[in-house]
Amino acid sequence: MSNSSFMPQFLLLAFADRRELQLLHFWLFLAISLAALLANGLILSAVACDHHLHTPMGFFLLNLSLTDLGTICTTVPKAMHNSLWDTRTISYHGCAAQLFLLVFFLRAEFSLLTIMCYDRYVAICKPLHYGTLLGSRACAHMAAAAWAAGFLSALLHTSNTFSLPLCQGNALGQFFCEIPHILKLSCSHSGYLREIGLLWFTISLAFGCFVFIVFSYVQIFRAVLRIPSQQGRHKAFSTCLPHLAVVSLFVSTAIIAYLKPPSISSPSLDLVVSVLYVVVPPSLNPLIYSLRNQELKDAVGKMMTTCFLRSNKLHLFFCRTLIV
Repeated sequence: MSNSSFMPQFLLLAFADRRELQLLHFWLFLAISLAALLANGLILSAVACDHHLHTPMGFFLLNLSLTDLGTICTTVPKAMHNSLWDTRTISYHGCAAQLFLLVFFLRAEFSLLTIMCYDRYVAICKPLHYGTLLGSRACAHMAAAAWAAGFLSALLHTSNTFSLPLCQGNALGQFFCEIPHILKLSCSHSGYLREIGLLWFTISLAFGCFVFIVFSYVQIFRAVLRIPSQQGRHKAFSTCLPHLAVVSLFVSTAIIAYLKPPSISSPSLDLVVSVLYVVVPPSLNPLIYSLRNQELKDAVGKMMTTCFLRSNKLHLFFCRTLIV
């Protein structure tokens, strides 16, 4: 018998029992999601429209913004819906789709962060080979590989997780569909071990990417410290610090979420930690990159000024039309 026949829906973890707190969570998530959509949308528009940002780092930043938008749109809308309408349910197929998209975007994001680290490494440690190693075709291939890795990982994890028979109830201890919480409902020992093995394989690949990032930054810092001028060192550091901050935020929140001691685990703490690694990074990444990237700030400011002037001209045109 298919497990979907007796598991038509799951129950997600509620943020609060009191109606006032549920509405507070709704408005808080609405504000965060709108801010994330606006910030990432501005970066997408700036990179696409400003030729000064048509660089390898700009191209990868555009892809990173797409993953951030995808992550926010995968988890937050359902949480907002449940808080607003005082419900906890998500359909079986909706849960599968949410899990697939979440793994897809998170895996692609970490792959892109690894590629962006390689970009910084080549730019600082091998500047004479930058145009050769990071040409437009090479960048397109690396970005496609990141998205393909996310798709393959999501396909494997989702198909394996939802092929398990689930007979331990339908309540998930999380406000979105997540592999560890779905595995707790499984009654197939062999299937459970198969998914655990697949998770360890994925973690090993992610750890390999993390080691590569650490090694690259060791080489980058050594190269930067050998630059004779203080202005040159400052410029080199300013191009690396935003990426390093984004990587640190992504890795630290994931470590807190999955490697915290079971003795301190509780539903309320799990909710806070989940928000930290699913909602906070996509919202802060655009701010982190724009603070230290003068070209990006100039492009966003120029684009907003242009839009403001056009809206004023349009407003004046309508006013004159009405007067006439």
